[in-house]
Amino acid sequence: MTAPNAPVSEAVLDQNFLVQAVTLQGQGQDDLAESMFRQFLAAHPNDPVALYSLAVILLKRADWDQAMQVLEHGTTVAPHFAQLWGAYASALHATGQRDAALAAYDKALAVKPDYVEALINSGTILRESHQHLAALERFNKVLEINPDYETALGNCAILLTEFKRSEQAIGMFQRLLSINPRYDYGLGLLCYERMHICDWTDFDATARNIIDGVRAHQRTCKSLGFMAINDSAADHLQCARIFAEHKFPPASRKLWNGERYNHQRIRVAYVSPDLREHPVCHLMAGIFENHDRSRFETVAISLGIDDQSRLRGRMLKAFDHFIDARTMSTPQIAQLMRDMEIDVAIDLAGYTSDSRTDVFSYRPAPVQANYLGYPGTLGTNYIDYIIADRHVIPPDHQGYYDEKVVYLPDSYLPTDVSIQIAERTPTREECGLPEHGVVFCSFNHDYKISPHVFAVWMRLLQQVPGSVLWLMSRNELSQRNLCAHAQAHGIDPSRLVFAKRVPRVEDHLARYRQADMFLDTHPYNAHTTAADALMAGLPVVTYMGQSFPSRVAGSLLTTIGMPDLITHSLADYEALALKLATQPEALVDVKRRLTQQRQNTPLFDTERFCRNLEAIYVAMWRQSQLGSVRDELGQ
Repeated sequence: MTAPNAPVSEAVLDQNFLVQAVTLQGQGQDDLAESMFRQFLAAHPNDPVALYSLAVILLKRADWDQAMQVLEHGTTVAPHFAQLWGAYASALHATGQRDAALAAYDKALAVKPDYVEALINSGTILRESHQHLAALERFNKVLEINPDYETALGNCAILLTEFKRSEQAIGMFQRLLSINPRYDYGLGLLCYERMHICDWTDFDATARNIIDGVRAHQRTCKSLGFMAINDSAADHLQCARIFAEHKFPPASRKLWNGERYNHQRIRVAYVSPDLREHPVCHLMAGIFENHDRSRFETVAISLGIDDQSRLRGRMLKAFDHFIDARTMSTPQIAQLMRDMEIDVAIDLAGYTSDSRTDVFSYRPAPVQANYLGYPGTLGTNYIDYIIADRHVIPPDHQGYYDEKVVYLPDSYLPTDVSIQIAERTPTREECGLPEHGVVFCSFNHDYKISPHVFAVWMRLLQQVPGSVLWLMSRNELSQRNLCAHAQAHGIDPSRLVFAKRVPRVEDHLARYRQADMFLDTHPYNAHTTAADALMAGLPVVTYMGQSFPSRVAGSLLTTIGMPDLITHSLADYEALALKLATQPEALVDVKRRLTQQRQNTPLFDTERFCRNLEAIYVAMWRQSQLGSVRDELGQ
């Protein structure tokens, strides 16, 4: 056999020589293999195996230009070699050319319909592009070829959750875990989807296994789902770091490298998929509209759908520049932000649905901050700040955040006082409520309802005759499960009343007037919903815990001057709610004080909030000009 580094004549550059090169590549000896592939291609420039193998080495090295040259030639001279199209698609995707990559994968599949890697990778692109049905079809084709293909099972299950087909998704997660009990985040995904339909099967044991796994640095749960089962800021940090290290490591190159911009106004970019009918947008709309345009140039980087809503219309008018970046790749968005010379970039989504945290991994701006949409640390070294308040992140919790903690003076949660609650209050009958009796209200998402808090609610119904629990669940499965849980606690399911959706937020807020108190969830509190309740004059009883998401309602209550509604254990939470429900004079006094307090509170002063937020932006920007983004802030 010819030595790989020895000179060879064209006569010996046969298929055996190519096989030897491929063998060396398989052994990880890429440099020797590359040399041999190039020698072979000098004699056989159109050989598809050699072209593909060389391209794989170049792609592994992230040498995109050379890889593209090889693959463009290869797909031209050997268009019926599917792997060349697959590699070409991979290179296109890696360089931000998503549509071209998808077209190349389609070429590969036209040649080889059972090309599993092309189905998986193209399905991933379709999912990234919000083409969920087309993505689901590709992953299902993989399962037709191999029913146990883990990546296809995982993606199919996640996509089924997007279509609200929870029972099918849960069944697929269970099948996935039966094949691989340690599938990345699999146990957490199963638990989180069960919580979305209030299916608490094996809840405590599953939660314990997830928490133990996170503490052992295992990928047992994504960080957002983890917040619904755990109340430890230290554990949240560990979970976020695991997720960030796996999914969002720093990019190989930074786009901003210390350059100084000379702008007349500070350029602030908000990056969000939720600039539409969404709780984050409801909270931030007034802030966007109140920015001082003489001092700030505002940019929206919109990652989500255009839902044609009234709120979306407000967003299109609220910014100096509104950029619909939904179809852009992550590198393209990052480069756009660098080209626009953004001074301060705000991630309004974190690890929530359709976010793009990896945009920030390219360091497109001198200052990068985590705010509002995700209640916790992102566990990265490229997000400089987290904007909070001293209630959600007490000073002694700062060590549980990889960002520098910067404090707003009041609550960190903004509100939009331009929303005028409808004057007309719907009748109890119109709301489906009984004419008499205490109405406990909890308009939270289903996944925030834990079995332990629900057990407290059922005991309250037992102890307060004629009372009902008013919930917001829009999912028939969760309604059915909640009714079954009530029955198991000895409560007539008819005492659970499920509110229907109303088109206008003004009308939604008006119906809060028919409730007597809002019962918060734990360990994931009501956030926007708690602010809505307080705005409508409805007292909120909360259990304030030891993590950001479990302290939000407490922050709101402190800011509005109602700290007596904050409890620090499940027993105290139950006792306070029972007292207010059985002592009418106490409840009347609380409502009276809330009515007085909300007339003159920073919680409902949007303009004041905006000025405080702008002061933080200025301070962060000034620190970046001094060459240190973290010093002296948040003290």
